[in-house]
Amino acid sequence: MKTYNKFLNICLSAILLIVLTACGSSTEQSSNVKEDTENEVTIVNNDITTVYTEAPKRAISLNQHVTEIMLALGLEDSMVGTAYLDDKILPSLQEDYDQVPVLAKEYPTKEQVIDAEADFVYAGWTSGFSEKGIGTQEELKELGIHTYLHKSSDMTSPTLEDIFEDIQNIAKIFRVEERGDELIAQMKADVEKVQANLPEVDERVNVLIYDSGEKEIFTAGQNFMNEITKLAGGHNIFSDIKDGWVTVSKEDAVARDPEVIVVIDYGDTSAESKIEFLKQDPALKETPAVQNEHFVILPLSAASEGIRAAQAIEILAKGFYPENFKK
Repeated sequence: MKTYNKFLNICLSAILLIVLTACGSSTEQSSNVKEDTENEVTIVNNDITTVYTEAPKRAISLNQHVTEIMLALGLEDSMVGTAYLDDKILPSLQEDYDQVPVLAKEYPTKEQVIDAEADFVYAGWTSGFSEKGIGTQEELKELGIHTYLHKSSDMTSPTLEDIFEDIQNIAKIFRVEERGDELIAQMKADVEKVQANLPEVDERVNVLIYDSGEKEIFTAGQNFMNEITKLAGGHNIFSDIKDGWVTVSKEDAVARDPEVIVVIDYGDTSAESKIEFLKQDPALKETPAVQNEHFVILPLSAASEGIRAAQAIEILAKGFYPENFKK
């Protein structure tokens, strides 16, 4: 009987050990599931909901301003490609940029994106996710590639806060929220520093934003140029137009009496060539801005909704009110 009881106790102990081990395993699995759920990031972008269970490891950036956001967040090691510069990359980001393969001068093909084994594509403009770009976000999703369209570049009347939201979203997706907060804080501080030097005026200086055009003028209505012009102490003379980039007549531009002309610098036509045209044009040369040769050159990369916003505001403010920035 004692031998039987001893055998029974051994069996019961073994069974209890198995049960406890199984319970422990079950608890551990539940904990992992909970942890995975907590680590998920859900982003709604351009009406597409994407759940990120982990940070992308093979990202591609399209368009300069979003490339610079990625690099400013220290994500070059998570990138397998980039494309489409407007001009030179920010000098402070050049070394990091050189680590990332350039897939194309403009947009790469969908095949190039697939060959790079990308798991994430970040576009600055809607054209990136079009037939002329690499395909729609829906098409890429079917291929297992997550996407993000820069919201602040795809809306009318974007503000700095809209840019900050984009930066925060990218920081969340890549699990670098602290870096995102630091970048935003620095941008805010830089803007405040510029604005501290602006004069107190009853009327803001009248500004014509000149992108291009000879028979007519391609200018800014309610796009980001309007926002940074305002933050730099200027008044965009076409801010009453509710669209983004718009075409207006030269006669209308002259009638609005611009005191400063901001020349957007990009592409094959230099800013100097644009200024020469403005000086020679029979109508535009009669404006106070041209007569006083009051021009401000702004690179397109700075005019975009990216990390150069503070730099753009500084360029404009110094151009509008040079006397206040002589120190």
